[in-house]
Amino acid sequence: MSRSAVVLWCLLVAVGSAAHFDGAAAATDNGKKVSQGQGGLHHYFYLDSCAQLETIVRSTVESALNQDVRLTAGLLRIFFHDCFPQVVLSCSFYFHQGCDASVLLDNGERQFAPNLGLQQAALQLIETIRGKVHAACGPTVSCADITVLATRDAVNLAGGPTFTVNLGRKDSLKPASQNDVFSLPPPSFTADQLLKSFSDKGLDNFDLVALSGAHTVGKARCSAFGNPSTPPKDDLGQCLAGICTGAGDANRLRDLDFLTPELFDNMYFTALTLNKGIMLNSDQVLATHPGTNWLVKGFADNHWWFFQQFATSMVKMSEMKGPQGNVGEIRRNCFKPNSALNTSADHGLLAASA
Repeated sequence: MSRSAVVLWCLLVAVGSAAHFDGAAAATDNGKKVSQGQGGLHHYFYLDSCAQLETIVRSTVESALNQDVRLTAGLLRIFFHDCFPQVVLSCSFYFHQGCDASVLLDNGERQFAPNLGLQQAALQLIETIRGKVHAACGPTVSCADITVLATRDAVNLAGGPTFTVNLGRKDSLKPASQNDVFSLPPPSFTADQLLKSFSDKGLDNFDLVALSGAHTVGKARCSAFGNPSTPPKDDLGQCLAGICTGAGDANRLRDLDFLTPELFDNMYFTALTLNKGIMLNSDQVLATHPGTNWLVKGFADNHWWFFQQFATSMVKMSEMKGPQGNVGEIRRNCFKPNSALNTSADHGLLAASA
């Protein structure tokens, strides 16, 4: 087969697969098709159906954060792990799964290694918000949109930027596959591997470094730190590394940003510029690679630049979606597709009073 024929075949595969996904993913809500194609997202999507949506989300997130500051990191991780996975087809075509709340579904993506440890309290917070929103407005708002809004508000309430997000996403009918989930970059990746992983999704080095800045809040298991590319040599580095050196410490949690671990700020980048090998290897390599080190330094020197780029990159990631377009349903329970709901208790409306 000639090279041109191979290229043509690959294009046909991609187009055919997209068409298949479009048909397979088209969903109904009480018998009515809810597909909106590739478009349909806009800031005022719920202006008529749920004008109080953003007030409900923000007040609920604020109340929860007052009880547990770790929720910001938990929501950010859920957001990334929902939006980032991709479907890999033949001939190097990559299709995005997109932000569709698929990671929330029980017995699905959360059983695979990259998603182990997603914060249960943050998952429950999303469902609690859904219950309150649906009690006020009816089943008009998707779990996917609630996840995006809750994450944005948690970042701002923790000290980070505020920004506008477009709404109107549908919830997926099923989880992403194991292969999709394993497209999430592990903490062992080199800078080149990270750049390639992000590039495959239409995200550039600005997005990679800015979104990595989400590690300014939260913790990671000791097992995720591995062997740093630059072993710590001073008292600070040895002290932090010592948190994870004891027997049976693999599951012990350590702050990702040891300077201001509960604030969303740019101190993560300040810590990276110290280059002491005391952070995740996939973070530390950003400080030495020529395609990213200047951004690390720039964000460390100017927190407003980091905030602006983080907001831009979050919006960009939140709007990634696959060739199937914006199709699905409005789940009555974020953890189950509507087809699996058997009783009124399954709808989780009791969460509205939580």
